Amino acid sequence: MALLFSYAGADPESWRREFAKHLPDLDFRVFPDVGDPAEIEFVALWMHPVGDLRHYPNLKAILSFGAGVEHIIRDPELPAGVPIVRLVDDLVVRDMAMHAVHWVIHFHRNYHLYQQDQPKKLWRRHPHRDPAQRRVGFLGMGAMGAVAAKFVRDLGFSVSGWGRDPVNVEGVEFYQGDESLAAFLQQTDILINVLPLTPATENLLNAERFAQLPAGACVINISRGPILVENDLIEALDSGHLEAAALDVFRSEPLAAESPLWGHPKVFVTPHIAGINYAHSAARLMADNIKRVEAGEPPFPIYDPVRGY
Repeated sequence: MALLFSYAGADPESWRREFAKHLPDLDFRVFPDVGDPAEIEFVALWMHPVGDLRHYPNLKAILSFGAGVEHIIRDPELPAGVPIVRLVDDLVVRDMAMHAVHWVIHFHRNYHLYQQDQPKKLWRRHPHRDPAQRRVGFLGMGAMGAVAAKFVRDLGFSVSGWGRDPVNVEGVEFYQGDESLAAFLQQTDILINVLPLTPATENLLNAERFAQLPAGACVINISRGPILVENDLIEALDSGHLEAAALDVFRSEPLAAESPLWGHPKVFVTPHIAGINYAHSAARLMADNIKRVEAGEPPFPIYDPVRGY
């Protein structure tokens, strides 16, 4: 049984060791050293070259190194009938929640304003609110959004969430469906986007949506870049309607050197690090799914093309 590992920038030997703990007989191959393509039964990948997967006639499953799979389904020659397995790791969910909490506190306590004051040598205090008076909204209340919402709720913030499917999280007001999106945005001071990228969510955060946020609102994007229209965000920031934005994901990655987001005084850029894979945890989850497939059971969670995630 051979697995092809394709994860640019990662240390393949650390992943080899972790997979071996759970699948000691696994033939672990690192792309592009494929060997005989017919022997490859599983691929574990992130941003794999488009068009290459068609070369493996005996694939049983495609394992994503992320909860999102747009880096896989962008391939027009994707092998038909092969399940695409998303990676939903509790450790990554935890880290993304911590990232969200960091920026909520950063904007709530006006640290972005103090950062602007420091080079001017300005000693001044900005108005401060009780967390209960700061309305934090999560756009998307799946596994990631629900966990992060609980983190923020437990810090005393007023928390709400929006989604298309019903969700019940204690202490979090929930808005469901497209007809409630405007009302959700209108009462959100700090917006955190954790939606998956689907045809329905692409470009969702645009000029119209930014205008529905209260004046002085802040935006945090930790899911996928194409959900947010970057030029519209810049215009909303430049107009003064939005106060600041923290972006971890972008329409094109890595973010181009000429992007105006790099130098914008109201934008905070991080290089897609809100959730980082840990080999010891992710390899175990992937190995468990390989065992399921080998036992004739379906892996979990499988990408659903109808839902888009």
